[in-house]
Amino acid sequence: MRHVLKHQRATLLVLGMVAGLAVGVLWPRTPLQAVATDRYENFAIATGPLDNDVEALYFLDSVTGDLTAVVLSTQSGKFNSFYKYNILNDLGVDPSKNPRFLITTGIADLRRGSARLRPGLSVVYIAELTTGKVGAYALPWARERHNAGKPFVGTFVPLDVAQLRTTAVRQQQ
Repeated sequence: MRHVLKHQRATLLVLGMVAGLAVGVLWPRTPLQAVATDRYENFAIATGPLDNDVEALYFLDSVTGDLTAVVLSTQSGKFNSFYKYNILNDLGVDPSKNPRFLITTGIADLRRGSARLRPGLSVVYIAELTTGKVGAYALPWARERHNAGKPFVGTFVPLDVAQLRTTAVRQQQ
């Protein structure tokens, strides 16, 4: 009797392992996407993917309104793509009024048009709290240009600006 129970346990264990492997192989693979954001005083940073294995680091200077992005080369491990754009005019911000910004990224597969001018996989969103406006910006991305081994300097592509808050915000003293 003990021999039969031992045999059944072993059989159930093997069947469980086979079932687990089958589920693991057949289950659809969903890549995990993670972004990071942080800010300190007048600076904010965020990360977002440009391609399946490359991401950009976005940097916003709240004093100047300069939005900058840098991309590490997967070949050399050095920054080799640089982007810059000033967002103040897009969001209708007066820099003397002490603007307050939020930054985040999101996935947006806007890959249309020629391969040289396609946006990357992420969009960076910049919200300005006193105007209540948010702007969406993309980076033109071409893997071939990034892997060419030469530094690239470009600019952001403004996508849209929306008014999210219609009530004016009074500055606190």
